[in-house]
Amino acid sequence: MFFGFKDLVDILLVALLLFETYRLLRTSGAVNLFWGILAYVGLWFIVSFILRLELTGAIFNFIGSAGAVALVVIFQEEIRGMFSRIGSRMSNAQQIVRFHQNKQEQPLLTDEQIHQIVLACGHMAESKVGALIVIAAEQELDEYEQTGETINADISARMIENIFFKNTPLHDGAVIIRNGRLQSAACILPVSKNRRIPKHYGLRHRAALGMAEKSDALCIVVSEETGRISIAEDSKIATVKLEALAEQLKKKHKV
Repeated sequence: MFFGFKDLVDILLVALLLFETYRLLRTSGAVNLFWGILAYVGLWFIVSFILRLELTGAIFNFIGSAGAVALVVIFQEEIRGMFSRIGSRMSNAQQIVRFHQNKQEQPLLTDEQIHQIVLACGHMAESKVGALIVIAAEQELDEYEQTGETINADISARMIENIFFKNTPLHDGAVIIRNGRLQSAACILPVSKNRRIPKHYGLRHRAALGMAEKSDALCIVVSEETGRISIAEDSKIATVKLEALAEQLKKKHKV
C-alpha cells in the first residue's frame, strides 16, 4: 500500500483537529473528557474497521452520533469561542492586507490616550481601587457593550478613576474602550472556567481571562486587594509592572 501526499495531509488535519479539541477542553477544565473521547474513537475504529463486528460497530455508531450532539449542546460556549478566535485571526489577516494596500485602518489609541489609561491604572493601583478595562481590537464587542451603560466619552484618567471609584453606580463591572473612545461602563463579561487559574485571582481576573478567551481584546485588571496590575490577552493572564503595561498597549493598540 503506497503512502502518498494525500495521506500525509489527512493525518496532519486529524492531528490539528485533535490538538484544537484538546486545547478547547483543557481551557474549560474538561481535559479528562478529551481522553475519554479519544479512547472511544480508538475502540470504535478497532471494532468497526479491524475486527469488523457489524452489530457492535452499529451500536458504537449510534452512540457516537448521539454523543456528538450532546457535546455540541454542553460545550456550545467553548465552541463559539473557538470559532470567534478563528474569525479574529482571519480579521487580523485582512487588516494586514488592507494595511499593505494603504487603506485607512480602524482607529486605535494615540500616545496621549495610552498615557491616560496607564495613568489611571497607576493611581488606582496605589489606592487599591479595583478596576477592569477592556480594550477592543478587531473583533466586535457589541454584545458585551450592551450589557452596560453607554458612555461614548473621551479617554481620560479622571473619567476612568471616577467610574471605578468605590460605591459609584458604574464601578461594579467592566469599561470597554473601542475606536479610541470610552464606549460603555458596568459591562458584564463572561467568566473563565479555566481551573488552572491561581486561587488568589478574584472575579475580575476570571472575567478578564474569560474575555481574553472569547475575543482578541486586551483586558487590564487592577486588584482591589493587592493593587497589582494584570493583563489578560490571548487566553493568558499575568501580573505586570506599570511600564510593561504601557509597552504592551503601544505594541498592540497604538495608531
